[in-house]
Amino acid sequence: MRGAQTVEKISVRNTTRGCLLGDAIERADTSKSRRTGLLERTGLAKGEGLWIIPCEAIHTFFMRFDIDVLFLDRKKRVVKAVPRLRPWRLAFSWRGRTVLELPAGTIEETGTAPGDVLEVMQQG
Repeated sequence: MRGAQTVEKISVRNTTRGCLLGDAIERADTSKSRRTGLLERTGLAKGEGLWIIPCEAIHTFFMRFDIDVLFLDRKKRVVKAVPRLRPWRLAFSWRGRTVLELPAGTIEETGTAPGDVLEVMQQG
């Protein structure tokens, strides 16, 4: 298909807790992909997510669903965790360099907390 763009998926593992946070996570590392974020989605299935690079603040204006948010430093250490962030809210971290957006409930389900170290793995 002409003009179609293949979206590369990554896996993110919490090495501190020994659990998988997601295996179908997309990277948002261009101006357009960071601006769009999850705005065109109606939800996130388990294992899906968005890794925004670089990013220290997000908003959920115009979103239609709650998300879990992890702010990461340069070493992929969690510096702030925001569970179940509702639409029409803001979240930021001065120490954050990237943001991982996950389905609501992922933080609680995995026990992910500030100080945990994450590992990002390319698929295939």
